[in-house]
Amino acid sequence: MFCLAGYFCSEFGKHNPGFTLYTMLNITGKRIAIVEDDSASLKYYETLLKETGAEISVYGNGKEFVDAITVGRAHFDLVFMDFLVPLINGIECTRAFRQVNRSAPVILITAYYSEQTKNEAYIAGCTEYNLKPVFPDKIHMILEKYLSPRPAYQVYD
Repeated sequence: MFCLAGYFCSEFGKHNPGFTLYTMLNITGKRIAIVEDDSASLKYYETLLKETGAEISVYGNGKEFVDAITVGRAHFDLVFMDFLVPLINGIECTRAFRQVNRSAPVILITAYYSEQTKNEAYIAGCTEYNLKPVFPDKIHMILEKYLSPRPAYQVYD
């Protein structure tokens, strides 16, 4: 299965000059948390991630996530974290996550940029700080960078 320009698609078999083709990542066995309260954003991430083979856990607010990692001792290989989730914000969730897991990447995603927020995110332990909208090719590159043992693309000239 191939994807044109990083977009997840059903089939693309021809060699088209100048295009980068991405194969579907197989990250079976990896656990990804999505901490997001917006239902449209949740559907978007779930749609992009469902074909990867990863186990996806969704949390609609920060308290659910913090309870899962502290009380439930949930383990994740990567976390997509919205900044403005209810009850406990993304920065505080990241701080709590770093108490139990210092190595898994936390990708903070927000529609609200400020230099102060960005600095707080990195100080709390976020690995990356991304502004919405986050397009499919960016999600693919994040997954490949942190969870894939090998590059999942080929460039055809």
